[in-house]
Amino acid sequence: MNTNLNRLLVFLLVIGCISCGDKKRDKPDADLASTEKPKKENWVPIFNGKDLEGFTMKITGYPLGENFGNTARVENGILSIRYDGYGDDLKDRFGTLYYNKKLSDYRLKVEYRFVGETAPGAPEWGYRDSGLQFHGQPPETQKLDQAFPVCLEYNFHGGDGTDDRPVGAACANGMFFEFNGEKNATTCIQPVVERTFHGDQWVTMEIDIKDGKITHYVNGEEILSYANPTYDPENEMAKTLMINGDAAVTGGYISLQSNSHPIDFRKIEIMEY
Repeated sequence: MNTNLNRLLVFLLVIGCISCGDKKRDKPDADLASTEKPKKENWVPIFNGKDLEGFTMKITGYPLGENFGNTARVENGILSIRYDGYGDDLKDRFGTLYYNKKLSDYRLKVEYRFVGETAPGAPEWGYRDSGLQFHGQPPETQKLDQAFPVCLEYNFHGGDGTDDRPVGAACANGMFFEFNGEKNATTCIQPVVERTFHGDQWVTMEIDIKDGKITHYVNGEEILSYANPTYDPENEMAKTLMINGDAAVTGGYISLQSNSHPIDFRKIEIMEY
């Protein structure tokens, strides 16, 4: 009787040790899975909060580098576009504040807000209108009286307090792109998800560009996606940017518009792929 009992106890002990060993072998993997962290996003600021280092201004009718009327300025850590030096008529002196580095695949994040009143003499469409331009032509190729560069644009619209004025349309100047598999037939394609921001609130826009696909975001929400930009061969300036007849656009320069309405930027960050 005692012998059989002892054998049973030994058997149970062996089974228990085997089970224990299996749990110990499983535990390191479980611990590894629980401690794994997503890859940290490496955002790099390209606006230093102190001055316009790394940026170059181009205003219609003025040579590259001349910041007429102190249009682009930095005060209290904010990059501002202002028109108080333009007198009583904007006279279509639209501007482009270029970032000096050519880019291809990347994600860009910008925090902006509209403030104040539209500049005197501005076009009707200039009310709370601006944009982030990208895949743009080299700054030195923009002609003296060329209002806007050949580029794509993430359009900024600010609300008027009542009406819907969605932010984030995709606009093209001297280019085409594919939306839902078809070439755009209009200058701008409105966002699929429409969001309007009234007043002087800060808004965060992002564009993600990778392998020919371009996606727009606002405050972390995807609002539009399109792909495969190409130069318009009928556009004289765009034609000069084509290499050996190849119309594909794989990169270019980013820039901020000075259209007509005062706007502030407090953060501009990039993450290159």
